Amino acid sequence: MPMSHRLTLTQYLIEQRRRFPGASGDFNALILDVALACKAIARAVAFGELGATATPNGAVAALNGLADAGGQTNVQGETQKPLDVISNQVFIKLNEWGGHCAGMVSEELDEPFQIPAPFPRGKYLLAFDPLDGSSNIDVNVSVGSIFSVLRAPQEVVDSGRDITEADFLQPGTKQLAAGYAIYGPTTMLVLTVGAGVAGFTLDPSLGEFMLTHPRIQVPADTHEFAINASNSRFWEQPVKRYVDECLAGKTGPRGKDFNMRWIASMVAEAHRILMRGGVFMYPRDTKDAAKHGRLRLLYEANPIGFIMEQAGGRASTGRQNVLGVQPSSIHQRIGLVFGSRNEVERIERYHAEPAKSERESPLFAPRSLFRD
Repeated sequence: MPMSHRLTLTQYLIEQRRRFPGASGDFNALILDVALACKAIARAVAFGELGATATPNGAVAALNGLADAGGQTNVQGETQKPLDVISNQVFIKLNEWGGHCAGMVSEELDEPFQIPAPFPRGKYLLAFDPLDGSSNIDVNVSVGSIFSVLRAPQEVVDSGRDITEADFLQPGTKQLAAGYAIYGPTTMLVLTVGAGVAGFTLDPSLGEFMLTHPRIQVPADTHEFAINASNSRFWEQPVKRYVDECLAGKTGPRGKDFNMRWIASMVAEAHRILMRGGVFMYPRDTKDAAKHGRLRLLYEANPIGFIMEQAGGRASTGRQNVLGVQPSSIHQRIGLVFGSRNEVERIERYHAEPAKSERESPLFAPRSLFRD
Protein backbone atom coordinates (compact mmCIF):
# COMPACT_ATOMS: atom_id res chain seq x y z
CA MET A 1 0.00 0.00 0.00
CA PRO A 2 1.57 3.34 -1.04
CA MET A 3 2.38 5.65 1.89
CA SER A 4 0.03 8.32 0.54
CA HIS A 5 -2.88 5.87 0.73
CA ARG A 6 -2.28 4.59 4.25
CA LEU A 7 -5.18 5.17 6.62
CA THR A 8 -4.70 6.66 10.05
CA LEU A 9 -6.31 4.89 13.01
CA THR A 10 -8.96 7.63 13.07
CA GLN A 11 -9.79 7.09 9.39
CA TYR A 12 -9.92 3.32 9.87
CA LEU A 13 -12.38 3.70 12.76
CA ILE A 14 -14.55 6.05 10.71
CA GLU A 15 -14.69 3.45 7.93
CA GLN A 16 -15.67 0.78 10.44
CA ARG A 17 -18.35 3.01 11.95
CA ARG A 18 -20.03 3.36 8.56
CA ARG A 19 -21.22 -0.23 9.01
CA PHE A 20 -23.44 1.12 11.82
CA PRO A 21 -25.28 4.24 10.57
CA GLY A 22 -26.82 4.91 13.98
CA ALA A 23 -23.51 4.92 15.86
CA SER A 24 -22.85 8.03 17.94
CA GLY A 25 -19.05 8.07 17.69
CA ASP A 26 -18.50 7.38 21.40
CA PHE A 27 -16.96 4.00 20.65
CA ASN A 28 -14.44 5.50 18.23
CA ALA A 29 -13.57 8.20 20.73
CA LEU A 30 -12.91 5.58 23.41
CA ILE A 31 -10.55 3.62 21.14
CA LEU A 32 -8.69 6.84 20.28
CA ASP A 33 -8.31 7.65 24.00
CA VAL A 34 -6.87 4.17 24.52
CA ALA A 35 -4.51 4.72 21.59
CA LEU A 36 -3.35 8.02 23.11
CA ALA A 37 -2.61 6.20 26.38
CA CYS A 38 -0.54 3.67 24.44
CA LYS A 39 1.44 6.48 22.78
CA ALA A 40 2.20 8.01 26.17
CA ILE A 41 3.28 4.65 27.61
CA ALA A 42 5.44 3.97 24.54
CA ARG A 43 7.27 7.22 25.21
CA ALA A 44 7.76 6.40 28.89
CA VAL A 45 9.08 2.94 28.02
CA ALA A 46 11.44 4.40 25.40
CA PHE A 47 13.06 6.70 27.96
CA GLY A 48 13.74 3.81 30.33
CA GLU A 49 16.20 4.76 33.05
CA LEU A 50 16.53 8.24 31.57
CA GLY A 51 13.30 9.17 33.29
CA ALA A 52 9.97 7.38 33.50
CA THR A 53 8.10 10.68 33.76
CA ALA A 54 9.48 12.00 30.47
CA THR A 55 6.06 11.64 28.89
CA PRO A 56 4.07 14.15 26.81
CA ASN A 57 3.37 17.12 29.09
CA GLY A 58 -0.22 17.66 28.03
CA ALA A 59 -1.22 14.00 28.06
CA VAL A 60 0.06 12.95 31.46
CA ALA A 61 0.73 16.10 33.42
CA ALA A 62 -1.03 14.49 36.38
CA LEU A 63 1.75 11.90 36.61
CA ASN A 64 4.44 14.25 37.93
CA GLY A 65 6.12 12.75 40.96
CA LEU A 66 5.51 9.12 40.01
CA ALA A 67 9.08 8.38 38.96
CA ASP A 68 9.76 6.72 42.31
CA ALA A 69 6.44 4.86 42.37
CA GLY A 70 6.33 1.11 42.49
CA GLY A 71 7.69 -1.34 45.00
CA GLN A 72 4.20 -2.13 46.31
CA THR A 73 2.48 -5.48 45.93
CA ASN A 74 -0.61 -5.44 43.71
CA VAL A 75 -3.72 -7.59 44.02
CA GLN A 76 -1.96 -10.28 41.97
CA GLY A 77 0.75 -10.64 44.64
CA GLU A 78 3.31 -9.14 42.24
CA THR A 79 5.74 -6.34 43.03
CA GLN A 80 4.91 -3.25 41.00
CA LYS A 81 7.62 -1.56 38.99
CA PRO A 82 7.50 2.24 38.55
CA LEU A 83 6.35 1.85 34.95
CA ASP A 84 3.51 -0.46 36.04
CA VAL A 85 2.15 2.34 38.22
CA ILE A 86 2.74 5.04 35.62
CA SER A 87 1.14 3.01 32.82
CA ASN A 88 -1.90 2.30 34.98
CA GLN A 89 -2.30 6.00 35.76
CA VAL A 90 -1.93 6.91 32.08
CA PHE A 91 -4.79 4.57 31.15
CA ILE A 92 -6.99 5.95 33.91
CA LYS A 93 -6.29 9.64 33.32
CA LEU A 94 -6.80 9.45 29.56
CA ASN A 95 -10.02 7.41 29.75
CA GLU A 96 -11.85 8.81 32.79
CA TRP A 97 -12.74 12.25 31.43
CA GLY A 98 -14.25 11.70 27.97
CA GLY A 99 -17.72 10.48 28.94
CA HIS A 100 -17.30 7.18 27.09
CA CYS A 101 -16.50 4.86 30.03
CA ALA A 102 -18.83 3.72 32.79
CA GLY A 103 -15.87 2.23 34.66
CA MET A 104 -12.60 0.35 34.37
CA VAL A 105 -10.76 -2.66 35.78
CA SER A 106 -7.01 -3.12 35.72
CA GLU A 107 -4.40 -5.66 36.73
CA GLU A 108 -3.01 -3.03 39.09
CA LEU A 109 -6.30 -2.19 40.90
CA ASP A 110 -7.99 -4.27 43.59
CA GLU A 111 -11.49 -3.05 42.73
CA PRO A 112 -13.25 -1.55 39.70
CA PHE A 113 -12.37 2.09 39.08
CA GLN A 114 -15.32 4.48 39.39
CA ILE A 115 -15.45 7.45 37.02
CA PRO A 116 -14.99 10.56 39.21
CA ALA A 117 -18.08 12.69 39.77
CA PRO A 118 -16.96 15.74 37.72
CA PHE A 119 -16.86 13.63 34.56
CA PRO A 120 -19.83 12.18 32.64
CA ARG A 121 -20.21 8.41 32.52
CA GLY A 122 -20.56 6.51 29.28
CA LYS A 123 -21.85 3.16 28.09
CA TYR A 124 -18.63 1.14 27.83
CA LEU A 125 -16.48 -0.81 30.25
CA LEU A 126 -12.70 -0.91 29.80
CA ALA A 127 -10.50 -3.73 31.12
CA PHE A 128 -6.74 -3.51 30.70
CA ASP A 129 -3.30 -4.78 31.62
CA PRO A 130 -1.39 -1.49 31.45
CA LEU A 131 2.10 -2.97 31.02
CA ASP A 132 2.30 -6.66 30.22
CA GLY A 133 5.76 -8.21 30.61
CA SER A 134 7.14 -5.39 32.76
CA SER A 135 9.70 -7.79 34.29
CA ASN A 136 11.43 -7.58 30.90
CA ILE A 137 11.91 -3.80 31.06
CA ASP A 138 15.32 -4.08 32.73
CA VAL A 139 16.67 -6.27 29.90
CA ASN A 140 15.15 -4.18 27.08
CA VAL A 141 12.77 -6.87 25.77
CA SER A 142 9.51 -5.87 24.07
CA VAL A 143 6.58 -5.24 26.40
CA GLY A 144 3.05 -4.06 25.75
CA SER A 145 -0.43 -3.03 26.90
CA ILE A 146 -3.59 -5.14 26.49
CA PHE A 147 -7.18 -3.88 26.54
CA SER A 148 -10.76 -5.09 26.16
CA VAL A 149 -13.98 -3.13 25.63
CA LEU A 150 -17.36 -4.39 26.87
CA ARG A 151 -20.79 -2.78 26.83
CA ALA A 152 -21.99 -1.66 30.25
CA PRO A 153 -25.31 -3.18 31.36
CA GLN A 154 -28.20 -0.98 30.24
CA GLU A 155 -29.29 -0.54 33.83
CA VAL A 156 -25.91 1.07 34.60
CA VAL A 157 -26.24 3.43 31.63
CA ASP A 158 -29.81 4.40 32.51
CA SER A 159 -29.28 4.92 36.25
CA GLY A 160 -25.71 6.23 36.26
CA ARG A 161 -25.01 4.17 39.38
CA ASP A 162 -21.52 3.11 40.40
CA ILE A 163 -20.28 0.02 38.62
CA THR A 164 -19.71 -3.24 40.47
CA GLU A 165 -17.49 -6.23 39.84
CA ALA A 166 -20.52 -8.16 38.56
CA ASP A 167 -20.95 -5.69 35.68
CA PHE A 168 -17.62 -6.84 34.22
CA LEU A 169 -18.30 -10.58 34.52
CA GLN A 170 -19.19 -11.07 30.86
CA PRO A 171 -17.77 -13.87 28.69
CA GLY A 172 -15.26 -12.97 26.00
CA THR A 173 -17.91 -13.40 23.30
CA LYS A 174 -19.44 -10.13 24.55
CA GLN A 175 -16.35 -8.06 23.74
CA LEU A 176 -16.92 -5.17 21.35
CA ALA A 177 -13.23 -4.53 20.75
CA ALA A 178 -9.87 -5.78 21.93
CA GLY A 179 -6.29 -4.94 21.19
CA TYR A 180 -2.77 -4.53 22.35
CA ALA A 181 0.11 -2.16 21.85
CA ILE A 182 3.61 -3.55 21.58
CA TYR A 183 6.58 -1.37 22.50
CA GLY A 184 9.57 -2.73 20.63
CA PRO A 185 11.82 -1.55 17.78
CA THR A 186 8.62 0.05 16.50
CA THR A 187 5.42 0.74 18.42
CA MET A 188 2.40 -1.04 16.99
CA LEU A 189 -1.28 -1.12 17.88
CA VAL A 190 -3.12 -4.32 16.93
CA LEU A 191 -6.89 -3.99 17.05
CA THR A 192 -10.10 -5.85 16.36
CA VAL A 193 -13.54 -4.28 16.43
CA GLY A 194 -15.17 -7.55 15.41
CA ALA A 195 -14.38 -7.31 11.69
CA GLY A 196 -10.97 -8.92 11.41
CA VAL A 197 -7.65 -7.75 12.84
CA ALA A 198 -5.69 -4.70 11.75
CA GLY A 199 -2.21 -3.58 12.73
CA PHE A 200 -1.13 0.06 12.98
CA THR A 201 2.47 1.29 13.22
CA LEU A 202 3.22 4.50 15.11
CA ASP A 203 4.77 7.06 12.77
CA PRO A 204 7.04 9.03 15.13
CA SER A 205 7.26 11.97 12.75
CA LEU A 206 3.47 12.43 12.70
CA GLY A 207 2.56 10.97 16.10
CA GLU A 208 -0.12 8.92 14.32
CA PHE A 209 -0.90 5.22 14.17
CA MET A 210 -0.89 4.32 10.46
CA LEU A 211 -2.53 1.20 9.02
CA THR A 212 0.30 -1.09 7.92
CA HIS A 213 -1.19 -4.59 8.38
CA PRO A 214 -4.81 -4.36 7.19
CA ARG A 215 -5.93 -8.01 7.31
CA ILE A 216 -3.80 -10.06 9.69
CA GLN A 217 -4.29 -13.82 9.46
CA VAL A 218 -2.72 -16.52 11.63
CA PRO A 219 -1.46 -19.46 9.53
CA ALA A 220 -3.41 -22.64 10.36
CA ASP A 221 -0.21 -24.72 10.66
CA THR A 222 3.10 -24.00 12.30
CA HIS A 223 6.47 -25.43 13.33
CA GLU A 224 6.91 -23.19 16.40
CA PHE A 225 5.59 -23.49 19.93
CA ALA A 226 6.10 -21.37 23.05
CA ILE A 227 5.97 -22.68 26.61
CA ASN A 228 7.85 -22.21 29.86
CA ALA A 229 9.72 -25.52 30.03
CA SER A 230 10.81 -24.91 33.63
CA ASN A 231 7.26 -25.80 34.68
CA SER A 232 7.30 -29.15 32.88
CA ARG A 233 7.13 -31.18 36.09
CA PHE A 234 3.77 -29.54 36.82
CA TRP A 235 2.19 -30.00 33.38
CA GLU A 236 -0.88 -32.13 32.83
CA GLN A 237 -0.41 -35.22 30.68
CA PRO A 238 -1.98 -33.82 27.47
CA VAL A 239 0.51 -30.91 27.50
CA LYS A 240 3.45 -33.22 28.15
CA ARG A 241 2.34 -35.43 25.28
CA TYR A 242 2.07 -32.49 22.88
CA VAL A 243 5.49 -31.04 23.78
CA ASP A 244 7.18 -34.47 23.64
CA GLU A 245 5.79 -35.05 20.16
CA CYS A 246 7.04 -31.66 18.99
CA LEU A 247 10.50 -32.32 20.44
CA ALA A 248 10.67 -35.71 18.75
CA GLY A 249 10.89 -33.89 15.42
CA LYS A 250 10.94 -35.62 12.04
CA THR A 251 11.44 -39.06 13.56
CA GLY A 252 8.48 -38.65 15.93
CA PRO A 253 4.72 -38.93 15.38
CA ARG A 254 4.46 -35.37 13.98
CA GLY A 255 6.98 -36.05 11.21
CA LYS A 256 8.48 -32.56 11.25
CA ASP A 257 10.88 -30.47 13.33
CA PHE A 258 9.61 -27.78 15.68
CA ASN A 259 11.33 -24.76 17.21
CA MET A 260 10.60 -23.68 20.80
CA ARG A 261 10.28 -20.01 21.75
CA TRP A 262 9.73 -18.31 25.11
CA ILE A 263 9.89 -14.53 25.64
CA ALA A 264 7.92 -14.27 28.93
CA SER A 265 5.94 -11.33 27.52
CA MET A 266 2.52 -12.44 26.27
CA VAL A 267 2.13 -9.41 23.99
CA ALA A 268 5.44 -10.25 22.29
CA GLU A 269 4.42 -13.92 22.00
CA ALA A 270 1.01 -13.02 20.56
CA HIS A 271 2.55 -10.58 18.09
CA ARG A 272 5.02 -13.14 16.78
CA ILE A 273 2.20 -15.64 16.29
CA LEU A 274 0.05 -13.10 14.45
CA MET A 275 2.93 -12.26 12.15
CA ARG A 276 4.12 -15.79 11.29
CA GLY A 277 2.12 -18.42 13.14
CA GLY A 278 2.86 -20.55 16.16
CA VAL A 279 1.19 -21.80 19.31
CA PHE A 280 1.52 -20.34 22.82
CA MET A 281 0.84 -22.40 25.93
CA TYR A 282 0.47 -21.21 29.50
CA PRO A 283 -1.71 -24.13 30.56
CA ARG A 284 -3.31 -25.01 33.83
CA ASP A 285 -0.88 -27.08 35.89
CA THR A 286 -0.37 -28.51 39.38
CA LYS A 287 2.14 -25.92 40.61
CA ASP A 288 -0.48 -24.13 42.70
CA ALA A 289 -3.66 -26.11 43.19
CA ALA A 290 -5.54 -22.96 44.25
CA LYS A 291 -5.03 -21.37 40.83
CA HIS A 292 -6.57 -22.66 37.61
CA GLY A 293 -3.91 -20.96 35.52
CA ARG A 294 -1.53 -18.05 35.47
CA LEU A 295 -3.06 -15.52 33.07
CA ARG A 296 -5.97 -13.26 33.91
CA LEU A 297 -9.19 -13.96 32.02
CA LEU A 298 -10.75 -10.51 31.66
CA TYR A 299 -7.82 -8.38 30.57
CA GLU A 300 -5.30 -10.88 29.17
CA ALA A 301 -6.88 -14.12 27.93
CA ASN A 302 -10.14 -12.70 26.58
CA PRO A 303 -8.70 -9.81 24.52
CA ILE A 304 -5.87 -11.95 23.10
CA GLY A 305 -8.39 -14.73 22.45
CA PHE A 306 -10.71 -12.34 20.59
CA ILE A 307 -7.84 -11.12 18.44
CA MET A 308 -6.72 -14.68 17.63
CA GLU A 309 -10.21 -15.83 16.68
CA GLN A 310 -10.75 -12.75 14.50
CA ALA A 311 -7.44 -13.50 12.74
CA GLY A 312 -8.44 -17.09 11.94
CA GLY A 313 -6.58 -18.66 14.86
CA ARG A 314 -7.97 -20.24 18.00
CA ALA A 315 -7.78 -19.57 21.75
CA SER A 316 -8.63 -22.22 24.30
CA THR A 317 -8.24 -23.27 27.90
CA GLY A 318 -7.20 -26.64 26.49
CA ARG A 319 -10.69 -27.89 27.20
CA GLN A 320 -12.94 -25.22 25.67
CA ASN A 321 -12.92 -21.97 23.72
CA VAL A 322 -11.67 -19.37 26.17
CA LEU A 323 -14.19 -16.79 24.93
CA GLY A 324 -17.02 -19.00 26.20
CA VAL A 325 -15.80 -19.07 29.80
CA GLN A 326 -18.13 -17.30 32.24
CA PRO A 327 -15.94 -15.13 34.51
CA SER A 328 -16.36 -15.51 38.27
CA SER A 329 -14.19 -12.56 39.39
CA ILE A 330 -12.41 -9.63 37.77
CA HIS A 331 -8.97 -11.07 38.56
CA GLN A 332 -9.79 -14.69 37.71
CA ARG A 333 -6.86 -16.71 36.41
CA ILE A 334 -7.10 -19.30 33.68
CA GLY A 335 -5.00 -21.62 31.54
CA LEU A 336 -4.53 -20.42 27.98
CA VAL A 337 -3.46 -21.93 24.67
CA PHE A 338 -3.67 -19.84 21.50
CA GLY A 339 -2.33 -19.53 17.98
CA SER A 340 -2.44 -21.60 14.81
CA ARG A 341 -5.82 -23.29 14.70
CA ASN A 342 -4.74 -26.82 13.80
CA GLU A 343 -2.25 -26.97 16.67
CA VAL A 344 -4.65 -25.59 19.27
CA GLU A 345 -7.33 -28.04 18.16
CA ARG A 346 -4.81 -30.89 18.46
CA ILE A 347 -4.07 -29.86 22.07
CA GLU A 348 -7.81 -29.78 22.76
CA ARG A 349 -8.17 -33.29 21.35
CA TYR A 350 -5.39 -34.53 23.63
CA HIS A 351 -7.24 -33.08 26.63
CA ALA A 352 -10.45 -34.78 25.52
CA GLU A 353 -8.86 -38.22 25.07
CA PRO A 354 -8.56 -40.75 27.92
CA ALA A 355 -5.72 -40.30 30.37
CA LYS A 356 -2.35 -41.84 29.53
CA SER A 357 -2.91 -44.78 31.90
CA GLU A 358 -6.05 -45.68 29.95
CA ARG A 359 -4.44 -45.30 26.52
CA GLU A 360 -1.32 -47.40 26.79
CA SER A 361 0.58 -49.91 28.85
CA PRO A 362 3.22 -48.32 31.14
CA LEU A 363 5.70 -50.98 29.99
CA PHE A 364 5.72 -49.50 26.48
CA ALA A 365 5.05 -45.85 27.38
CA PRO A 366 7.16 -43.28 25.53
CA ARG A 367 9.93 -41.62 27.49
CA SER A 368 9.63 -37.88 28.13
CA LEU A 369 12.42 -35.35 27.94
CA PHE A 370 10.62 -33.48 30.72
CA ARG A 371 10.37 -36.21 33.36
CA ASP A 372 8.18 -36.09 36.45
